[in-house]
Amino acid sequence: MAIADPAALIRSLSNKQGLAALLDVLPLAVAIMDRDGTLLAVNQNYESLTGVTGDQVLGIRCLHALRSDYCMRNCPVLAGWTDKRTRTLEANIINRDREKVSVHLTLAPLVAEDGSIRGVIETLMPASAHVLDEIVSGVSGLGELVGRSPEVRKIFAMTPSIAQTDSPVLITGETGTGKDMLAEEIHKESDRDGPFVKVNCGALPVPLLEAELFGHAKNALPGADHAKPGRLRMAHGGTLFITEIGDLPLPLQTKLLAYMDDHAVRPIGSTKVVHTDVRIMAASHYDLEDMVRRKRFRRDLLYRLNVIRLHLPPLRERGEDLLLLQDHFLKMFQVRYGKKVDRFSKNVETLLRSYEFPGNIRELRNLIEYAVNFCDTNVVRMRHLPGYMLHGPNLPENLSLPPRATETGAVRAAPPERWEDVQRKMILEALVKTGGRKSKAAELLGWGRSTLWRKMKYFGIE
Repeated sequence: MAIADPAALIRSLSNKQGLAALLDVLPLAVAIMDRDGTLLAVNQNYESLTGVTGDQVLGIRCLHALRSDYCMRNCPVLAGWTDKRTRTLEANIINRDREKVSVHLTLAPLVAEDGSIRGVIETLMPASAHVLDEIVSGVSGLGELVGRSPEVRKIFAMTPSIAQTDSPVLITGETGTGKDMLAEEIHKESDRDGPFVKVNCGALPVPLLEAELFGHAKNALPGADHAKPGRLRMAHGGTLFITEIGDLPLPLQTKLLAYMDDHAVRPIGSTKVVHTDVRIMAASHYDLEDMVRRKRFRRDLLYRLNVIRLHLPPLRERGEDLLLLQDHFLKMFQVRYGKKVDRFSKNVETLLRSYEFPGNIRELRNLIEYAVNFCDTNVVRMRHLPGYMLHGPNLPENLSLPPRATETGAVRAAPPERWEDVQRKMILEALVKTGGRKSKAAELLGWGRSTLWRKMKYFGIE
């Protein structure tokens, strides 16, 4: 259908009763831009998926708002449309939580009556999680979560039935055990059409956390030039996943409990009440029962969340899952980085079996990504592992460490490294050592978070 002036049409409808209201009811993330890629309108699902708000991105180019790898490869908006064909493809974006999200991306041109392209419609939908291409006998898979240990297989078997209910879910387990991935898989298995929205209670100060959850009216807070809907409204029809709920302050625990009773959102500084349909899932690595005894967590909120409880065991208690997961990650990074790395040396396998992995699956994943990056053969050897693994306590007695000197006693010469290689190695070692927690890695390196993020982007570290 030809449109005389798509941009003028968009501007005329860009109000709460017009285009914005229409876009917000769509189950996809939608952005409308002019032919040069300047954003004219986005909907709530776009905000939820990318972590941005319309106030932040309207008027800037899609390239800077979406942060997709496709922007650097033949994007017709940047390169100029050679035809008027709609593009549909798989791509990755980086959201504002610094996480990579795989998406189905569609770009369709808005064509005027004279045949010229006046604008572009872009839609995004989270890609279906992938399971291992080859699942061996006795192995269960749920998205990127795989395992054959009895505890994990029991959780996987329960997930389809849990997904079909609207009951609250509480997921417990140590840091790095995969709580976030399990919550997202439960949402994907459900019939809910709304988005999966996540908020981390440990990453935000109390005033900002309340605004993130419940929203605020214009001028309700210092610097609040615009009203903000809050995550409970952004997740309407979907799921709100509250990570590290043990860090939620007591006053906000009371307010969350009130929401779970009446599903009414009361933004800060507003008398308006908005009713939303949101499923609540939460996760914690704390012992919440102990926090209740110490008066740091509300007993009634724990009871309210504890309708369905799932516990992810630490990696050290999952037996042969360690071998399965290390092979899974080796294949994944082998493909991602185009390396012909197909196995671990016996020394490395011995060390991995003896290591306790305090950072659990996240630490294992980061460690193998580090090793594949620096591996210069088809076998991951001891010299490819981060230093803290080689010189830590409780190393196996039968382990042969890489020699540091020649037979004559001279220190073995190593090829000179570029400063860029040294920096990349420092960042990867810090991420592995901190279990992928970027704020801790930045602190360990003595950098600010923005500096670490900029350098990670420069070196292509995810």
